[in-house]
Amino acid sequence: MAEEKNNKTAAAPAPATAAAPAAKAARKKSTRLPPFGTAHIFCSFNNTIVTITDDKGNTLMWSSAGSHGFKGSKKSTPFAAQITCSKTAEKAVSLGMREVNVKVCGPGQGRETAVRALQAAGLTVASIKDVTPIPHNGCRPPKARRV
Repeated sequence: MAEEKNNKTAAAPAPATAAAPAAKAARKKSTRLPPFGTAHIFCSFNNTIVTITDDKGNTLMWSSAGSHGFKGSKKSTPFAAQITCSKTAEKAVSLGMREVNVKVCGPGQGRETAVRALQAAGLTVASIKDVTPIPHNGCRPPKARRV
């Protein structure tokens, strides 16, 4: 019985060594982006978020002002939006993207600066669309105050 236990433990490491060469043989896929995509720029009062998607809407890459080291109220500045967009666009250009449609959303300060940064990084901007949601009738007003 004790010999069987020893044989089982000795046999266990064998499959791990067999799997190691298979892992080395696997190669990483070369990541290539489609040449055309959509850049969604969300500028709020607190942050700027840039997302680059393909034609179907699948996210390829994204970035925010907070992820580039801006903290607090500095995240909502036009400079933070410019840095965020330029770094995201440079990454997209290096992976093969050439042209984008831009959809801008939100009331933030860095809307125009972000679009200019995309162009400066080497992407061709095909169109710019404002997709900020606007209420048609707004929220229901509060009841009249009775004194």
